[in-house]
Amino acid sequence: MATETIDFVLIEDAGALQQFIDENSKVDWMSFDTEFVGEKRYVTLICLIQVGTEHGFYLIDPLKVKDLSAFFRMLENPSILKITHAGENDYRLLYREHKILPKNVFDTQVAASFVGYKFPASFRSLVEGEAGVYLRKGYTVSNWESRPFNPKQLKYALDDVLYLKGLWENLSSKLEKVGRTAWANEEFAKMEKKEHYEIDYYREALSSNMINRLSQQDQVFLIRLYEWRRATAERKNYSKEMVLSGKLIGPIMKNINSGKAALKNHRRIPNFVVEQFWDKFNALHQQKITDEEREALKNIPPSLPENSGQETPMELIILLLKMKCEKEGMAQGQLFYGSNIKRMKADINFFDEKLSAGWRKTFIGEAMTHWMMNRDKLEVDFQRAECVIRIGEG
Repeated sequence: MATETIDFVLIEDAGALQQFIDENSKVDWMSFDTEFVGEKRYVTLICLIQVGTEHGFYLIDPLKVKDLSAFFRMLENPSILKITHAGENDYRLLYREHKILPKNVFDTQVAASFVGYKFPASFRSLVEGEAGVYLRKGYTVSNWESRPFNPKQLKYALDDVLYLKGLWENLSSKLEKVGRTAWANEEFAKMEKKEHYEIDYYREALSSNMINRLSQQDQVFLIRLYEWRRATAERKNYSKEMVLSGKLIGPIMKNINSGKAALKNHRRIPNFVVEQFWDKFNALHQQKITDEEREALKNIPPSLPENSGQETPMELIILLLKMKCEKEGMAQGQLFYGSNIKRMKADINFFDEKLSAGWRKTFIGEAMTHWMMNRDKLEVDFQRAECVIRIGEG
């Protein structure tokens, strides 16, 4: 299907949007995508909204149509199925800026992960695999903020919704065939909850590779430094890198205890950064720790001692689960939670409860769940013709 032959409506004013709403407010489904610009800004700017329905295709210009509340009500309408690919990214933007929570969603990237595709699968590979169509992606990082639109931009934008209904039909059929419709629905439901989009402002610092090597005072300073960078970026609508480059955080942490002179003499830290921000850095470093910060420090993942051997049982279980995924057409990336798997390798007493709930519990099975929860007792017996894995009594 060539996009050049597809008619569409470009909506650039309130009247045209109202006509779209009047025509489509009672449709059963809509395909949906956005184009946005996030570089050099804290608040990502949505520059184009693409929609497909039974009545046709529409491109909404949110830089010209300021009041999109009527369209947002369609996203929140549980009677209309919303078909997306990687829609979580779009919904996160809409929740962050407008507190919009979608209802009744189907995401092709998520659905594909249950029927043999890797996760996350690109839209291009999914369209090629399901529709036999090769999409060119030359406008992936186009300047969507510029006006007027380039016709090739609009062709690219239309492609992102043109195939979604067909993908929904194909993937729904495949999910039903393998008995995983309920599993996919479980993942879709997460996109309808505000908890899925709320921001943990401590996460960036707590996941830093250096935090385990720091004193408590310096751990708190690292948390404060990341939060100061984020809050400043939000206030000025700059990217965080424009406020303070991430590559400077390590050198600042290593030298903050030695004072301003040490930072000034560090060849990787520009002098203007020290002159502009030293007073702020010093104040953040010297402030007394708060009760909230003490609680945050409890969430620092434990460090893994060298050659501890703790990681081996978990790595064995993960390998077996990967083999199971490959055999049964399940995407490994959908099954595992990366950060928690890393913590399970490091901490023999930690177990990610998400792995023993919902569809993951069903897929993993009772035996392997039992192995994970008791991996400190896991024994492997190598015999001539077989390998026996069991939970020991010790």
